[in-house]
Amino acid sequence: MADEPNHVHLSDPRAMRALAHPTRLRLLGELRIRGPQTVGMLSERTGEAVGSVSWHIGKLAEHGFVAEAPDLARDRRERWWRAAHASTDWDPVELLDDPERRLAGDLLRRAAMARYVARYQAYLESEASLDVAWVRGTTSSDTVLHLTPDELVELRDELSELGRRWRERGASGRPGAEMVTLIWQAYRGPQ
Repeated sequence: MADEPNHVHLSDPRAMRALAHPTRLRLLGELRIRGPQTVGMLSERTGEAVGSVSWHIGKLAEHGFVAEAPDLARDRRERWWRAAHASTDWDPVELLDDPERRLAGDLLRRAAMARYVARYQAYLESEASLDVAWVRGTTSSDTVLHLTPDELVELRDELSELGRRWRERGASGRPGAEMVTLIWQAYRGPQ
């Protein structure tokens, strides 16, 4: 993923801790998914107070996750914001030797996982109201594999490529296309 354009690779523990806040993760996600918005628009969409959204957007901007979009403003008082990158990653191996980075990476991964769980719970709550065609394609599963470390890296790379391929195919704005979330994990399980 690191070689993709419009991508940021995190290694700074301060940036990781800044992004690990649940509200900031949600705001960045909203900007990435729905495009540029004002603080007021983000406040409406998330249910967060305008002052809180403004403060969190400032923190995201401080660490380069969001940027102002002055070209969208209708006057000098209106401030629009956009995501500065389409995606973010970090390498857990880079975090192992530095306790500060390891802690920040752990906080960020736990916050991201909580966001994934919240989004999946929201889906489950809405599933009964969806057209059956959308429910038919839904999947959630797990598989236990017996792999070597090199095979786990190979699996990770294949999953990343699969995600890239479907992201390219699944451009927004196509008739009948709706946002679909794809989440995967592969890790050595508890013994």
